[in-house]
Amino acid sequence: MDFRTIVDIPVSDVRIGHSTRMMLFGSCFSENIGRKLLQFKFQVDPNPFGILYNPFSVSAAVRRLLSATPFSEADIVFGNGLYHSMMHHGSFSDPDPSACLQKITERFEKAASMIRETDLWLITFGSAYAYEWKETGRIAGNCHKLPDGAFRRFRLTVEDITEEWSGLIETLRATRPATKLLFTVSPVRHWKEGAHENQLSKSALHLAIDNLQQLFPENVRYFPAYEVMMDELRDYRFYDDDMMHPSSFAADYIWQLFGDTFFSDGTKKINDEWERIRKAMEHRPLYPGTGTHDAFVKDTLRKLERFTEKYPEISCDEEKRMWLGE
Repeated sequence: MDFRTIVDIPVSDVRIGHSTRMMLFGSCFSENIGRKLLQFKFQVDPNPFGILYNPFSVSAAVRRLLSATPFSEADIVFGNGLYHSMMHHGSFSDPDPSACLQKITERFEKAASMIRETDLWLITFGSAYAYEWKETGRIAGNCHKLPDGAFRRFRLTVEDITEEWSGLIETLRATRPATKLLFTVSPVRHWKEGAHENQLSKSALHLAIDNLQQLFPENVRYFPAYEVMMDELRDYRFYDDDMMHPSSFAADYIWQLFGDTFFSDGTKKINDEWERIRKAMEHRPLYPGTGTHDAFVKDTLRKLERFTEKYPEISCDEEKRMWLGE
């Protein structure tokens, strides 16, 4: 007897390989998948604006990168002892305005340099609730714990999201006609919105994505991370201590399903080869400097060099420098 319901996820016609150039935007799922993709040496730029939750903040970030409009001191605000960008996550904030702007600029320039060469966009919507900053009338990517009265809270409609993203997808297709967008809905419940409100919010996101799939069948795909968490992994043992975020086991399980959906057998083989090398490099010796350890270091370096010769599309320069202590 099977004591859980299995979400049937067919193998996708969209294939992700180590030559696929990807950008990730959105909430925590983008962060988790982004870390995994980086760990396995994929060409990916995850969340250059940090975690963003609502669809309009994500689209604003993509549009800003497409326009290559740099950020300046005029984009920085002060609150709670820190300088912030209303388009960025709090990880970019800093007590020093110059340091805040520098962090933003470095990430922005890196992302802007590759955005027009992107093959695949992985977009995760977290919430349909948005916060309009009254001072400018623009939707904030993050409120940075500024006073509630500075914002107008409202829920984006299915039509709002569909219209905004239809225009953006048309822009992306004009740049790269074959570009693909892979949408997900974050399985993290926004409990502070209220139980019923959270359901309404997630429903709006699902319906909007379905609309986009109907409008752009050649370009838009959906991965059911939300459904897997809510159905296959509905037990609280698969959640973190806050009972809201997936546990590390759940994140690894969803990553496995993601690979089964989008990776070819060849890509999985490369991942397995790299994982063995990566784990060897993470090994912490009990007796460094011994003959046994020196032999282990040389053997691992040979494996690393053979890997890069076999797969020249994968850069391991950083790992080589680290392993050699440079």
